[in-house]
Amino acid sequence: MRTELSLTNILTVYRGSAVAAGIVATAVIGAAGVGLIGIALGQDNAFLALSTAALAGVALLAIVVMGYFSLRRALVLAEDRRRDLLASLNRDALTGVFTRKYFLDRLREFVRQSDRMPVAYVQVDMDHLKTINDGNGHAAGDQALVRLVRTLEELVPGAVIGRLGGDEFALALPGINSKAALKRLGDRLLEELDRPRPLAGRDMRLSATLGIAVAPEDAGDADTLISKADLALYKGKNNGRGTVVAFERELLTEERYQRFIERELRAAILMEELELYYQPVQTADGALKSVEALVRWRHSVRGMISPAAFVPIAEQSDLIAKLGQWVLRRACADFPRLGVPAVAINVSAAELRNPDYAAHFADELAAAGLSGESFIVEITETVPLQKNSAERKNLEFLRALGVRIAVDDFGAGHASLGYLRDLSFDILKIDRAYVAEITSRPVDSMIVQSICRIAASLGVMVVAEGIETPEQHAVLVELGCTAFQGYLLGRPEPLDAIEARNGQVTVAA
Repeated sequence: MRTELSLTNILTVYRGSAVAAGIVATAVIGAAGVGLIGIALGQDNAFLALSTAALAGVALLAIVVMGYFSLRRALVLAEDRRRDLLASLNRDALTGVFTRKYFLDRLREFVRQSDRMPVAYVQVDMDHLKTINDGNGHAAGDQALVRLVRTLEELVPGAVIGRLGGDEFALALPGINSKAALKRLGDRLLEELDRPRPLAGRDMRLSATLGIAVAPEDAGDADTLISKADLALYKGKNNGRGTVVAFERELLTEERYQRFIERELRAAILMEELELYYQPVQTADGALKSVEALVRWRHSVRGMISPAAFVPIAEQSDLIAKLGQWVLRRACADFPRLGVPAVAINVSAAELRNPDYAAHFADELAAAGLSGESFIVEITETVPLQKNSAERKNLEFLRALGVRIAVDDFGAGHASLGYLRDLSFDILKIDRAYVAEITSRPVDSMIVQSICRIAASLGVMVVAEGIETPEQHAVLVELGCTAFQGYLLGRPEPLDAIEARNGQVTVAA
């Protein structure tokens, strides 16, 4: 409605200016006519008429100028009202601050101009909100969030404030790049929050943790700026909360980076930032045997992150179980659209230590309406296979379901032959280290040939992975490998790329 009123105002001014100009123009034309008549009648009358015409011309110019500036003011007013209306439609219902999307759009505008005017970004997380909700009810938690926002507004009246999530807020402060000043501001906020104030019928202290980063000093784009402030915030959380931390390069040390990646990965699983890519495994004559599902992380800030950068970190925490569950569930969902005989997924020793892993696996298959024959589970030699161990029981359970078991990177460890003795497997995948120099190192050829002979006697398929040249492929075929995988034969691709070819996985001719 406000936008419509602004448009009406503009049209009113425009019409008013046009009418006034028309009246004066009519007068000028009339005066000009009088002038011409005066000239015809005599000199005195001509002078009077020309004077009248000149005055009318000045009046016309004045009206046009006034109309222009009136129209310009109306346009500016309409734009201001439009921005106000847009802002009002992008306000958080509880706290009144900007929504995440609107705030981030404003932040990006500020950062794009940060070479001319720096901008500070402050991320604020309220501490212990869950405790407040659990102990006093969600109404008390809402009151606590409102109190935090009102305190921010009082301390920094010129800041652009947004709500990023449940207990996460952020401030954009154009023209500020002093981290010392920002830390003092943060300390004042913590002091105010720590004052006992009535909340849910009793006096209560609040706390928050703040992470600070500034552009262009710390980042040249908004996403990186947010990432740097988030890393500082993470350090503050680890230091016991209730702290203010500004980003410094030292925060990018390996240990802190690993913890940061762990936190980011946890969010990525929830926010569906992960993807599965599928790489074909084919026989010597080019027939498609299966595809291997390879997880990829398309980070909103860093772009594509290699599994080598995050899977080992996930294995050191409880995230590997969540990651593995996501991979299995997504592979089950994708399977009918892939048009392949089977999908192989990688399973870690940490996952197999869970006594219920195979049972959960069976539940996922049943929910998707798939049989065990549709899947291959790839493990490495690091998985212990002691009798009655959870790992061994899970693998036996999976084989009973019809799931085939593959030993990945076979030959890389010291337990290879023991593995063949202790448990029945269906597939051996030769470690790519042997494939890389198979054409130039005779000892590698001898090892691969020996593995192929043992596997043939056991009725086990041998897959050579990491094949990149036709020469490698030819040698491996001659040595007795029965299936092949590598960039030469087909690169990993997402499901949409496969579907774009009518569901056909790309394999080499």
